[in-house]
Amino acid sequence: MISDITIGQYYKENSIVHRLDPRAKIILTVMFIAMIFMCKNFLSLALMIVFVIFSVILSKVPVVMFLRSLKPILPIVIFTAILNVLYIGGENIIFEWKFIKITSDGILTAVFMAVRIICLIVASSILTYTTVPTMLTDAIEKLLSPLKLFHISVHSLAMMMTLALRFIPTLIEEIEKITNAQKARGADLESGKLLERIKAIIPIIIPLFVSSFKKADDLAFAMSCRCYTGGDGRTRMKQMKMKASDFVSLLIFALGIAGVVLLNIYFGAVI
Repeated sequence: MISDITIGQYYKENSIVHRLDPRAKIILTVMFIAMIFMCKNFLSLALMIVFVIFSVILSKVPVVMFLRSLKPILPIVIFTAILNVLYIGGENIIFEWKFIKITSDGILTAVFMAVRIICLIVASSILTYTTVPTMLTDAIEKLLSPLKLFHISVHSLAMMMTLALRFIPTLIEEIEKITNAQKARGADLESGKLLERIKAIIPIIIPLFVSSFKKADDLAFAMSCRCYTGGDGRTRMKQMKMKASDFVSLLIFALGIAGVVLLNIYFGAVI
């Protein structure tokens, strides 16, 4: 399960999505998320799914990568669906036993919410799969630059966000190494009662914390050796520039949001 977490990984490919400006991709991701939560019926949801499918195709990222990113959140999707099935009422009762009552409205809502969560993960994954972490840092800094008026260190904030995202795959790899090392020493991490399994995690957590602090210290030392002082006065080798394709993408997504709103108005809401 740990190895299936692909958040923060970059997939190298020469696609339309990869060539988009990182600032445009962040804005498109926000628009994507807004579109997901604006869907109120299955027609608007279908339109949003079409956008997700075309985005995945244009990114040229293998579908397997997206399936791996969905695997860790599958228990959350199932748990959310069960809650919706059990707690959403309605007149059309499909199954009833004692205090358990399952209605058609509950099933429709469960499906609706599950699709929403899946599309949300896929939309977020497209951003990290198609954007180099350094470019993502620069894009976040550019978009948050108005906060400088309030004396907020935008560069430091963007750097912290990107480093946190970038170190997720590193920590996952470290967890796998520590787990395999503990198993080689005879540690039983998969059997026993709940309390015993919780105690078995301690030999993994402690080395992970030590390793994480060491990596953070090494990174800080390396940045200090390179005379890194933050964003003031720094220049960039690659300058970001919005192209026609970026504006066309923003326009298409704006039309998609408008389409979702119109479908909600004319066909009503199911949730």
